[in-house]
Amino acid sequence: MNVFVVGDVHACLNTFQGLLARYWNPQEEILVQLGDLIDRGRDTPGTLRFAQSLKKSHGPNAIFLKGNHEYEFTQHIEHGPNQYWLPQCGYETLAQLREANMDEQEVANWISHLPLVWENEHILISHAGITDQTKDPLLEENPLGVLWNRTPLANIQKLQIIGHTPCLSGYPEYEEKSHSWNIDTGAYQKVALSAIRISDRGKVLEIVQQSVDERDISS
Repeated sequence: MNVFVVGDVHACLNTFQGLLARYWNPQEEILVQLGDLIDRGRDTPGTLRFAQSLKKSHGPNAIFLKGNHEYEFTQHIEHGPNQYWLPQCGYETLAQLREANMDEQEVANWISHLPLVWENEHILISHAGITDQTKDPLLEENPLGVLWNRTPLANIQKLQIIGHTPCLSGYPEYEEKSHSWNIDTGAYQKVALSAIRISDRGKVLEIVQQSVDERDISS
């Protein structure tokens, strides 16, 4: 099956729904959302519920990876006040969850089961990518790991697809040396939500974008 990879959603529910309705073919494609589903936008609860419904409907063909924002949320719930995350976007996210009567611990439990990577023989998808500057890329607290890395990616002889750092061009960017695509185009910054359609052998078939729905952006 082809793979339809979606970049950082950041609680932009209407934009995410619009992108999938317009471009994703669930009968023929695996959906992989590469993390940072939550925070910054106006509807973290709705975005989580939508993701959970997709997972329930499509099972292994709907994959949601963990991003650094999901990690920060679970750190706050499991280990007490996260003073880095709270002023950045945490207070707003927690207020949204309370207003929606969504249990924070249940959200943390769901997030805790999200994988860090999706891969096959030709493709590796993660939130921030594999660099050769660390031996432990899957260690969640590792600043050079797949949740946090902002250094150049390694060429791992597979196509890497990442998000995490918004592309300044507002369009997905290919890096030839590492054979990688960054598809974070700053949905929460009112730019666009991007996705890339690839074959199961890593051939890029199409790049698509959805303009950000104004309903999704916090004032």
